[in-house]
Amino acid sequence: MPTMNSIVHEDLTHISDHDIYFFKEGNHFKLYNKLGAHLTTVNGVTGTHFAVWAPNAERVSVIGDFNGWNKDSHQLRVRDDWSGIWEGFMPGLGNGTLYKYHITSRYHGYMVQKGDPFAFFWEHPPKTASVVWDLSYEWNDWEWMQHRHNNNSLHAPMSIYEVHLGSWRRVPEEGNRFLNYREMGHYLAQYAKEMGFTHVEFLPVMEHPFFGSWGYQTVGYFAPTSRFGTPQDFMYMVDHLHQNGIGVILDWVPSHFPTDEYGLSYFDGTHLFEHSDSRKGYHPDWGSYIFNYGRNEVRSFLISSALFWLDKFHVDGIRVDAVASMLYLDYSRKEGEWIPNEYGGRENIEAISFIKQLNEAIYQEHPDVQTFAEESTAWPMVSKPTYLGGLGFGMKWNMGWMHDTLKYFTKDPIFRKFYHNQLTFSIWYAFFENFILPLSHDEVVHGKGSLIGKMPGDEWQRFANLRLLFGYMYGHPGKKLLFMGGEFGQVKEWSHDESLEWHVIQFGYHSGLQKWVKDLNHLYRAEPALYELDFENEGFEWIDFHDWEDSVISFIRKGRNTKDIILVVCNLTPMYRENYRIGVPVDGWWHELLNSDALEYGGSGKGNKGGLTAENIPDHKRPFSLNMTLPPLSVSIFKKTISL
Repeated sequence: MPTMNSIVHEDLTHISDHDIYFFKEGNHFKLYNKLGAHLTTVNGVTGTHFAVWAPNAERVSVIGDFNGWNKDSHQLRVRDDWSGIWEGFMPGLGNGTLYKYHITSRYHGYMVQKGDPFAFFWEHPPKTASVVWDLSYEWNDWEWMQHRHNNNSLHAPMSIYEVHLGSWRRVPEEGNRFLNYREMGHYLAQYAKEMGFTHVEFLPVMEHPFFGSWGYQTVGYFAPTSRFGTPQDFMYMVDHLHQNGIGVILDWVPSHFPTDEYGLSYFDGTHLFEHSDSRKGYHPDWGSYIFNYGRNEVRSFLISSALFWLDKFHVDGIRVDAVASMLYLDYSRKEGEWIPNEYGGRENIEAISFIKQLNEAIYQEHPDVQTFAEESTAWPMVSKPTYLGGLGFGMKWNMGWMHDTLKYFTKDPIFRKFYHNQLTFSIWYAFFENFILPLSHDEVVHGKGSLIGKMPGDEWQRFANLRLLFGYMYGHPGKKLLFMGGEFGQVKEWSHDESLEWHVIQFGYHSGLQKWVKDLNHLYRAEPALYELDFENEGFEWIDFHDWEDSVISFIRKGRNTKDIILVVCNLTPMYRENYRIGVPVDGWWHELLNSDALEYGGSGKGNKGGLTAENIPDHKRPFSLNMTLPPLSVSIFKKTISL
C-alpha cells in the first residue's frame, strides 16, 4: 500500500498505454522520457515522478537521504501485471535528490538496493546513488547542427582524435586532478582545431564504477560520469567543440555490462537484462554480463540509450564497441561453452536483429549522424544498409589494415621486402566496407608499448618511421583515427592514471612529429582527392606496388573533380634513392605538397625542391614519368592540377 508520502500512479498520465505497448514490443526508443526520475508538477505540487521496470518484484520503494534510506516510507505502485512497471509521484523531491530503488523480489526473499537504470546523473564514484536531475540547457551550436550533415558525410574529410577524458591532460599543481568537462571543452577545442582534426571521439563517458575500465564497464547508460562534472557541464563541452567546428563521437558499449550489485545485473531477483544461461549471458573475457538481445524491453532500453546521447547531448556519432562479441555465440569460448542458434550455427541471430534495428532507428531519427562498428572479423556488409542485407552501420574500423600495417612497420627495414604484401594487401578489400583506419587506444596498452616505441631503429629512424606511417595512413583510402599522444610521439605506454607526456614536445623530434600530423590534417582537409572517394575504387589507383626489393610503393588518389590528382610515394627503408623513376598519367609540373623528411619535421632535409616536371618517358604503363629523389624512410605527396 502507498504511504502518505506518495501519490499513486492512477492520478498520472506520464506513461501511456501506448508507451507500454511499444516498450513491450521492443519499439519504444524514447524511454528516457518515461522511465526513471522526472521532475514534474501534479495538482500544483512539485516533486519527482519515479518509474522503474521490475516485473518480478514483490515490492519496490524509493529510498534516499530524504527518508533515511527507509524502504517502507516511499513505496511505488505496480502499474499492472503485464507491464512490470512500478511508478509513483513523490512531492517535495527536487533536483539533486539522491535515491535508489529498494526491490524485494518475488523469488527466494531476495532484496537489493539498485541504482536507476535511467538515471541522468549519479553520485561521484565510489558512491553509487542515482541523482534526480533536470537536463535543461540552452544550446549555442545552431550553426553546427544546421550543417553537420556535410561534416559527417561519407564524402567529407574525417580525421578523428580519440581521447580518454581522465588522462588527456591533468592539473599537477592541484594534486594531479582531472580537467572538468568545461575546462576540457576549451583546451580540447583549441588543440583539435589547431591540429586540424575534424572530430573527437571519447572513450565511454557513460557512468562506470571502475575508472580502470576506461568506461567500458558501463552502469549508467543515460548519464555522463560525474567524475568530470554535471550533465550540463558535459553539454557545455560538446557545445563548445561544435562552436569551434569539431564533431563529437561517443564510444558506446551494448555488448556487456558489469556485475556490480547496484547495477543492472539480477535486477529484480531474476536475470532481467542479461541471459540466465551463462553460456549466453556471461562474458569470460571481461567478467561481465551479456544483454539478452531477444528480450523486447532490453532492445527498447539499449536503443533508447543510443538515441538519448544524440537527442539530449547533440553528439554526432556512436561508435559501437566489441561488435564481434555480439555477432558470434562462440566468441572467446571453447567447445561446449556456447549454445548454437536455432539452425545449429554460431551466429547470434538475436544480436544481429538488434544491431540492424539500432542502426535503422538512429538513421531514421538522425540522418545527419554516423554509427561506427568496431568489428574485428570478416563479417560481410557491416557498413552496408540493412535493406541490402547489411548490418546498417555507417562505417567500420579496418582492424585488418591496422594489424598488418603495424606488424609491417615493426620490422627492421632490412627485412621489410619479405613482408611487402602486408603493406599492399589492404587495397584488395579496401572498398568492401566504409572503412576507418584506426590507430586507437587498444594499440598502446597492455604491454604493447607506445606507437613510437613500436618503431625500429635509432631515435631518428623511429621518428622517421612514425612520420612515414602517418603519411601512408593519410594517403590510404579510408577515414582516419588517431589516439591521443600518438601525434607527438608519447614515449611511455598510455596509462589512464596519468596525463599525457606533454613535456616531450619541447624536444625537436616530438615537436616535428606534431607539426607533421598537423600539416597532414590540414592538407587532408584541403584536398578532396584524399577523402571524397574514400569508399569507391575510382578514387584509388596503384602506380607501383611490385617494388618489394626496394620497399617502395606509389599510388594516386582522385576526387570527383578528376582534374586534381594526388600522388603518394613511400620509401620504406633508410636508403636514400636518387633518380628513382615513377610513371604518371599527365605531363607538366607536379607540386610537392608535403615531404616527411623536411627539416621542420625532424628529417634529413632531402627531397625534390618543391616539385618536378614530368618527362616524356613512359614508365609503369603511364605515358610520362618523374625522375624523383626518395628521402630515407619518407613519404612524399605531390599534386597535379590538370588544365581543362
